[in-house]
Amino acid sequence: MKVNFLYEFKKYTGKENMNIDLSVLENAIAKGKDELFVRFYGWEPKCISLGRNQKPFISPFEIDTVVRPTGGRALLHDNEITYMVVGKIPSNYGVIQTYKMISDILIEGFKKLSINLTYGGDRGGNNKYCMNISSGADISYMGKKLIGSAQYRKEGYFLQHGSIIRDIDYSFFEKVFIEPIDREKIITINEINPSLNDDEIINALKQAFIEFQDKVYIC
Repeated sequence: MKVNFLYEFKKYTGKENMNIDLSVLENAIAKGKDELFVRFYGWEPKCISLGRNQKPFISPFEIDTVVRPTGGRALLHDNEITYMVVGKIPSNYGVIQTYKMISDILIEGFKKLSINLTYGGDRGGNNKYCMNISSGADISYMGKKLIGSAQYRKEGYFLQHGSIIRDIDYSFFEKVFIEPIDREKIITINEINPSLNDDEIINALKQAFIEFQDKVYIC
């Protein structure tokens, strides 16, 4: 399955990001594309994204807010790299298998940066902030969540989002979500290797996608 990288890394508003991602999905469906479409981007200004079926969340601060087409709980997008993948669902693949397909690529990408990641931890929790809980869709470093992902499926295609956290202003996040952040469950790129820049991370991930494109499961 050919991998098609869309746009260079750039920061957009929450609404612009979601509109772009949905347009990629709709275009792939309309044209019956067999390619895997990949995009890396940031957010400006910082933005809260709500999961597709999440109840409205009102922050005590005036912050840009958008609803994601994907599921999951609220995320505050600030100092991070977000990835988007759109593709045709491989035959007989459920949600878990599709998550694994993308997670394997991300894990290989981080290996190129000498960062060894594994699948996430246990499900559960009633926290508002998505990164405060772990699930099988997440990717962790030494037991701490680094990448949170969510997926949406439509007409035989999937759209998957994931947040790769570069750094967190823990105090501000706790004020926004009005709940403590468990620092024993979350880790950031800056805590693992503060010398890494966005280009190095994105280039390593792109290389992993390129290496996998001839191995990705036949639809």
